[in-house]
Amino acid sequence: MSDSIKAAWRNYLLQLQLHPLRTKAITAGVLVGCSDVIAQKISGIKRLQLRRLILMMLYGFAYSGPFGHFLHKLMDIIFRGKKDNTTVAKKVVLEQLTSSPWNNMFFMMYYGLVVEGRGWGLVRNKVRKDYPSVQLTAWKFWPIVGWVNYQYMPLQFRVVFHSFVASCWAIFLNLKARSVVIKKA
Repeated sequence: MSDSIKAAWRNYLLQLQLHPLRTKAITAGVLVGCSDVIAQKISGIKRLQLRRLILMMLYGFAYSGPFGHFLHKLMDIIFRGKKDNTTVAKKVVLEQLTSSPWNNMFFMMYYGLVVEGRGWGLVRNKVRKDYPSVQLTAWKFWPIVGWVNYQYMPLQFRVVFHSFVASCWAIFLNLKARSVVIKKA
């Protein structure tokens, strides 16, 4: 690793230690932004939709980063920082039965109402139609991520790890949606 990359990484770790909430919020915002740029390009959008990008970054910065920060702190309080297999399994189950459904519902509503600017009736119908399959798909993927996160990641890196995987997941879902559209054409 070059000296400048090492210095940047050390500075990031210092910020994560000194200002964990702010650093996780900024990290989540940047990662959501990167994911959205890639998703827009993969979708065939010729010119970057800046409004969409800013709103997605706002979601990462104002919601997903802080939510993850407090969720993981709460999990450590509830389970007293234990990392044995039984406790990790309990954390994953608790997360998948509480925050996973909420986060998927919240994201779908945010995306429809704020990012796309659609009315409540349209968004409600879209959520009613798509939410069950989105949540079932999430339950096939995210428990593995949760297990790795709780078993191997130190507390200060859990939101960063989760945000990175969420960015990759968003790109994957975009590709999946795009391939379905191509098949129908």
